[in-house]
Amino acid sequence: MDLKCYTHADARDVRSLLLDIHDEAYADTSDEFHSRERFSHFVDRWSSREDWLCISGWEEGGPVGFAYGSMFKPGGWWKGHPRPRMLRGSVFALSELMVIPKWRGGGRAQTLHDTLLNEVTADMVSLTVETQRPRIQAMYERWKYTKVGEAKPSDDSPTYAVMVRQL
Repeated sequence: MDLKCYTHADARDVRSLLLDIHDEAYADTSDEFHSRERFSHFVDRWSSREDWLCISGWEEGGPVGFAYGSMFKPGGWWKGHPRPRMLRGSVFALSELMVIPKWRGGGRAQTLHDTLLNEVTADMVSLTVETQRPRIQAMYERWKYTKVGEAKPSDDSPTYAVMVRQL
């Protein structure tokens, strides 16, 4: 898999790619929470951060998927969940990790994940995963993440497992 790294300066150029990958990844989902419009809001919010990083993967001339995130501000944390007191230090928030269905199951998600984290200087990384997706949560546990709680950031959002991994 060929990998490309993007920063905040590239956000405008990579936005449509991220939205197109999202559309393909969620093609079988009709709920409003996973709509293109809602996702575009999150892409814009995260990529507007000056320390935003994104890794995309490519095979056979097309996209495989991406991973992106940015640093939490000091003391910052996921909406709907208090930051655990035992977690001290800088935190990279892994906001999205998405792989097109055709490319799932071959280790590409972990390659995207690991490549992104190799670019990060932080004490830990945190992410959220829908509690209705236990296989995804188990994948992150295999990658050395620990669940520290649950969050429901908005009334219309699913409940998320909040997970942390020391770097």
